Amino acid sequence: MALQEKFHQIITDPTLSPKQKSNFLALEADASIPYLTISEAVKEAMEHGIICDMFEGNAPFKPRYVLPDYGKFLKQGSAYLELEPAQDLDEAINALTILYHHVPSVTNIPVYLGQLDEILLPFAEGLDEDAIYRKLKLFWIMLDRTLPDAFMHANIGPSDNIICRTILRIDAELKQVAPNLTFMYDPAVTPDDLLRVAAKNICETSKPHIANYPLHANAFDNKGFGIVSCYNSLPLAGGANTLVRMNLKQAALKAENRVDFLNHVLPHYSDLMYELIEARSAFLHQDSHFFNSFLVEEGLIDESRFTPMFGIYGMAEAVNILLEKEGIQASYGHDDGANQLSYQISAALDSIVKSTPVTYGYNGHALLHAQGGISLDKDVTPGVRIPYGTEPDPVTHIQALAEHHQYYTSGISDILTIDETVKGNPEAMYQLCKGALTLGMREFTANVDSNDLIRVTGYMIKLSDIEKFNQEGSRTNTTWLGNEAAANTGILNRKPRVISHEQTPYYGNNSGNGQ
Repeated sequence: MALQEKFHQIITDPTLSPKQKSNFLALEADASIPYLTISEAVKEAMEHGIICDMFEGNAPFKPRYVLPDYGKFLKQGSAYLELEPAQDLDEAINALTILYHHVPSVTNIPVYLGQLDEILLPFAEGLDEDAIYRKLKLFWIMLDRTLPDAFMHANIGPSDNIICRTILRIDAELKQVAPNLTFMYDPAVTPDDLLRVAAKNICETSKPHIANYPLHANAFDNKGFGIVSCYNSLPLAGGANTLVRMNLKQAALKAENRVDFLNHVLPHYSDLMYELIEARSAFLHQDSHFFNSFLVEEGLIDESRFTPMFGIYGMAEAVNILLEKEGIQASYGHDDGANQLSYQISAALDSIVKSTPVTYGYNGHALLHAQGGISLDKDVTPGVRIPYGTEPDPVTHIQALAEHHQYYTSGISDILTIDETVKGNPEAMYQLCKGALTLGMREFTANVDSNDLIRVTGYMIKLSDIEKFNQEGSRTNTTWLGNEAAANTGILNRKPRVISHEQTPYYGNNSGNGQ
């Protein structure tokens, strides 16, 4: 289709709002710019679907993900935005609301809203619980209505405080698609009853993610980190300059066997990945002038804290293909031999990423990422997940994947689909979550089968919105992605499983055995 025809199709689409039409027109403009200079080998790998640039634009003029230091912003104000330091909770929320509209990302909407309880708690002094609730509820509604994008992400925890508990209460009540939410859990800090509140919320809303705070924090420096967009962990006051991913399934098809894959195919396509990463990062840092912005000048972000994300997906298919080439009957997620091969692949990727320098990276390197898939992915499973519809019981599921989590510093997640009976026993969700984190999982995420609000790759959609999308469209930007994912990737085929008392992992001795 000619470019002018695409423009006309967009502006006459009856299901798109004017704002959404503007966003789609901008995407087409990005795609019409000549691509950065890359080798024929990289072009061929991209054309064959082995390497993907995640549709960030042919010449990136903004980072993929940006994580401003919102706490610093509230304390110092902003000369550029003509804002004084915030003095109370109303001023803090108002200032954040203003700044959010100036924080770019790949979606043109901020993917990080901050560690909200930490940055807002100083401004709640002297307010009673009801006043805090009313102010934060209006804030939560405003976020969903003015920035209607499920990649927008807030963090709370691990400490127990009135802001954290109020946000959990409001999120359970409103059941909004946006913002996405991560609750940080630290067994040394977080009381069990607060984790139980978060687990009960999952039963009702499939939110929040539960993050293994010590595991994340130990991967970054004292400046800290944030979890953004779906479940991506990145340096605070920095972000991701680009995300390039490798389709392990397609790479495995090029290999003769596992030895050839690990020794030759994986290193070869990793080299091509790094060529693409360098080209994209160089343009952003050297030519786009993004790092001349007020965000840098006022110390809210630091260019040196941006890093490429080295993403992979299709682990399940890659393992099954390699085993089939060797005449071995085993299935990823179900058989120990298959799982052991997958851990070997993750370890090899970890070694490649940690030993390969980049020009623009966190401490001079990219960060490994288990990429959660996109709506166009067909017949390939996101990240290191178990294929939809073949999931084992929740405990076996967790035990099969926990070993991977040590390697994927910038994010890894599975989505357990739990039968609706868990709503009558939220303690089972709590026990499953605590056991998963004890086994070394970076993130615990679950959908509950009967909920209208579900996760796709990590972002949220409402099933009721999907049902009417083709006729009415949606005010939420990510509904169309969820609709496309439902058609292409089989997300609705996830097998809901029951958590029984006998299956719940015992978290006291790291064994993962049933009670």
